[in-house]
Order: sequence, then C-alpha cells, then structure tokens
Amino acid sequence: MKRFLSHCLLLCLSALYTFPSFAADSPAKIPLWADGAPGSVERMNEPEKVDGTNVSNVHHPSITPYLPADGKSTGTAVVIAPGGGHQKLCLGHEGDALAEWFAEQGIAAFVLRYRLCREPDSPYTLEGDAMNDTRRAIRTVRANAATWKINPDRIGIVGFSAGGELAAYSAMNPEDGDMQSNDPIERFSSRPDFQGLIYPGKSGTFTVKPGMPPAFIAFGFHDRDDISIGMAKVYLQYREADVPCEMHVYSNAGHGFGFRRGSTTAAGDWPERMCEWLVDTKLLNP
Repeated sequence: MKRFLSHCLLLCLSALYTFPSFAADSPAKIPLWADGAPGSVERMNEPEKVDGTNVSNVHHPSITPYLPADGKSTGTAVVIAPGGGHQKLCLGHEGDALAEWFAEQGIAAFVLRYRLCREPDSPYTLEGDAMNDTRRAIRTVRANAATWKINPDRIGIVGFSAGGELAAYSAMNPEDGDMQSNDPIERFSSRPDFQGLIYPGKSGTFTVKPGMPPAFIAFGFHDRDDISIGMAKVYLQYREADVPCEMHVYSNAGHGFGFRRGSTTAAGDWPERMCEWLVDTKLLNP
C-alpha cells in the first residue's frame, strides 16, 4: 500500500518532470536533474554498479522516496545521505532500511544517490558535484512539499560517514533559491531545517555559525579519534554559537553501526533518540 501510494504521488509531479516507470516492488528513483546533472550528462545513462546493498558508478544522481502511509504523515521530511567513503553508497544499513523506518513513524524519507568523488578515475569533487547533488536533493523535496504532504519548513538531512560530511556542509553552506531561474527546483532554498550527523567521516573542516540549523550528533566511543574527539569539539562550537545541538556518544560502538532492524544495542536505537529530539525541537509532531 505504501509503495503504491508513492507511485500515485509521483505521477502528480509531471508538471515538473516526467519520471521513469518502476517496478511495483520497489520505490522509484527520481532523477535530481531530468536531463542529466551538470557535468554528467554524457554519462547519465550508464548503469549503476550494484554489489549487494552497495551501489557505485553513480552518474545520474537521484532520490528514492519512502512516504508515510495515507493519513500518517507528520509533515516532517528527511534526506538520507549514505556513507561509503565517497567510493560507494552503503544503501542497506545507511539508507533504505532507515528510510522505511522513518516512513513508518510518519516522516517522509528520501535516500540520496550522489556522485562519488573517490571512485577510481572519478571526475567528480566533494565540494562541487557531491554537494551540488546534496543541495539539489533538499531543493527537490522542498519544491514538491505540497505533493508529498510535507511542511517546507521541516525538511532536514541525515548523513552517515561520508554522507555525514555532505549533511554538515549542506547546513554550513546553504544556498538561497534563485527566483529568476528557469528551473523551478532552483527557485527553492537548499538550507536544511535540521541536520543529523551520524559518525561523519571527518570533522576538521566543520565550522559553526550562529543561525545554523539545529544538529543531532551520534557516534561511537571506539571510532577514530578524528571522529570521536573531533565531533566532541564540533559540539562545543555549536554550544558557543548558541545553535541547539544534542550529542550521543555510544560507549560500546565504533564506526558504521548505521541502522539495522532488531538491534538490541543502545547505538542501534539512535533513530528513536533523534525522533525524540525532533519532538523536543518542535520539528516533529509527537
């Protein structure tokens, strides 16, 4: 029923794009640029490489929507940026499973397939192409907020590891919408309304300024020092800038715990803690 509903809602977006058909047993990938991403048009039709739940060779960046069942939407939405060292996308425990869980909680979720800057012979950059994909994903969700029953002021981003870097940068360096653009998506702001930084791959370049979106941080005590110690220092930046921030350090976790259904660990329950934080922050209806 949920996936059928996703299909029906996507058909309503034809005013902006003509979306590809998709199998009944999986949500549709929505290209972020219908005619190909800038810098990737010539390769947009190359198939992605799939290895289990990992994907690489992304040249036609997209989002995959997981929408709440009819009547369950809270109006809150989240873009999910999986990790994978910018060499692959770990869509299992850092993507689709979490998106399904969020949808069950009434939160519309969109799994981002972004271009990978550290694949062998990759022509892409993190600051350019991968960030363009991230900003475009947020803009796309905001542009279609009415169709997807989303509050345009409650659209956030959650990123894991490499995707955590993109999530952090999207909050640090958002772009206003260009009302003069011929592309209707580009008329919307790329600023996330909240950010979830789940063991970001690096933190040394993170900077915090007053007025940034509130942040939820989670990582393992046994992660690398540049993550565990680095993110603790980032938390202090949020505090100094008076930006609301909640941080969870899981004493028995390392890197890559992600989200797996049925987990009995404290780290495995971090999405529940994030939902509680969203309620406290007035970004999610209880």
